Amino acid sequence: MSMIPRRAEEIAASLQLALLLEVSAYPKPGNVHRTQDFGKTRYEHFLASAVALGPHFRLAALRGQRTGTLSLSRQRLGIGRRIRDAVEACSGFQHGGNTSLGAILLLTPMAYASGMLLPRPTLRSDEIRSKLKEVVNATTPEDAADVYRAIRRLSPGGLGRAPELDVNDRYSIERIRRRGLSLLDVFRMSAQHDTVSSEWTNNFSVTFDIALPFLKQELRFAGDINTAIVDTYLKILSEVPDTLVARKQGMKKAKEISLQAQRVLRMGGMRTQVGRRAVEKMDRALQRSDHRCNPGTAADLTASALSVLILGGYRP
Repeated sequence: MSMIPRRAEEIAASLQLALLLEVSAYPKPGNVHRTQDFGKTRYEHFLASAVALGPHFRLAALRGQRTGTLSLSRQRLGIGRRIRDAVEACSGFQHGGNTSLGAILLLTPMAYASGMLLPRPTLRSDEIRSKLKEVVNATTPEDAADVYRAIRRLSPGGLGRAPELDVNDRYSIERIRRRGLSLLDVFRMSAQHDTVSSEWTNNFSVTFDIALPFLKQELRFAGDINTAIVDTYLKILSEVPDTLVARKQGMKKAKEISLQAQRVLRMGGMRTQVGRRAVEKMDRALQRSDHRCNPGTAADLTASALSVLILGGYRP
């Protein structure tokens, strides 16, 4: 295998591992993990989705490698089509519904950005972040149209709250094209009420400025990846009210859950006995909410930080 395909395989495997480690971490309050299912959406559905996404991450990394510098052409990345195909692949490989849209939206540009960097055993987080900015700035109206199609396929809510470009309005794609709006432009419209969109518009600030440093710190202190992941998930929740919860139950409830995460972390989180009991109690309380208080966005952001960690050389 030549250097280019082999490097793309390594990037894809790193992103798949991030997804697998994130969903396996337990007890991750309010979400699916290895000891907790959601009725029709089970742990194994997330495992299947991670497997299905491998080829799409590989193709994204290959495109990043072959593009090199985005000044060559704004049309060559095709990130919207890659996202759309990834959503279709996940839907066709498991029957648990929407398992991975947020993660796909965060990790697909990560694959492109990583592919654009010179091949080496590990990638620096600042280099990945710099290339991510180039990737998101290079999106086109056709990318936006493809992502709208992907979201319609799953109907998860989110971008549809943009008042003038409702994702469920069949004329929205026509308006996007007529106005020449890129995918980044569309995400700017939804950034205030969707943290995944906000990551795109704010240079992945939660991933790099909040989650990644805390994840590295927890790994040093605890020496245990499960502990580090759960505590990082709580750290994200404590600082960023979950927008999936807000869409389902309102921002007041999302902020209440953030306060719970803050209290649990003050008790030591997963690194102390009292903290762990508090984590378990929080998980039980959120699981009883009919899954309307599942902080799915925090889980996606945790996977994003894990991706950077693994691309940087971490191995469990």
